[in-house]
Amino acid sequence: MLRSGLQVFRDKWRSYRHRFVPWIALNLSKNEKTLRQVKERSKDKVIPDEEVSQTLLNLFQVLWKSPWADHVELRAAQAHFHRQVTSSDDQSGGFPKSRDDAIVQCLGFCIDRCASSMPSAGTGVFVTRGFVPKGATVAMYPGTVYQPYEPILLQSIRNPFIFRCIDGVLIDGNDKGISKMIYKSCSGRDRVGPFTMSDTSWLTAAPQNPLAVGQYVNNCSNEWPANVCYQEYDVPDSFPFELRQYLPNVNYSQDSQGPLRCVVLVSLRDIAVGEELFSNYYTIVH
Repeated sequence: MLRSGLQVFRDKWRSYRHRFVPWIALNLSKNEKTLRQVKERSKDKVIPDEEVSQTLLNLFQVLWKSPWADHVELRAAQAHFHRQVTSSDDQSGGFPKSRDDAIVQCLGFCIDRCASSMPSAGTGVFVTRGFVPKGATVAMYPGTVYQPYEPILLQSIRNPFIFRCIDGVLIDGNDKGISKMIYKSCSGRDRVGPFTMSDTSWLTAAPQNPLAVGQYVNNCSNEWPANVCYQEYDVPDSFPFELRQYLPNVNYSQDSQGPLRCVVLVSLRDIAVGEELFSNYYTIVH
């Protein structure tokens, strides 16, 4: 009985350690490729914010018009508040036969969560269809956004999904427990009439935004070098009102100043179908 309990603990630790920052720091000296990437960290954007915005806009417009979306009634209500939403948006003519086909047509690839190819690393994220070119926005890191002065102690307990930005802003990407309840509460709080300002479907097994799985990308190693990096992205004020419902982030405080902080994952090289995404938890591009 004791032996089986220790085995369960070891298995959980092997999976969790790849997201445990102190363990990663202690093992940097043993990981030459990771250490080299940390030293070469750049303050420049890998791709301009305008390119990130355009990718998200293209994808969100496809999701908005998609006949497979689960918000047809909501769109009808929103049409009364937004003149740009026309009856043509509700027509399914011209759309691919499946949701994944539409996403591949828009982005050139699909990603999804599967068992990681890295031993004992738990869940990972793979390219399941298409091809990811270098410099593409591959995924988003979802979650509640906390300013450095806001409380996150209880949410952080046994939580491997808290991401720290360069300026100390934290994103809690945990889709379970108290983190899940807080995100849903904040999302409901920010609702404006029929408009939701953030997406809650990433908390489920079937997110509407297919990129909102970035919290499951595993840390790289010598055997599995990084092929994506994190890049901070602030949503511009000009981002269309009706498309914000697909953003998988929400501010913890309603009084937060400035634009909504998001973090995207950008490809460092071409990534073929079947490859797993690996990041460097220490490499964040300002």
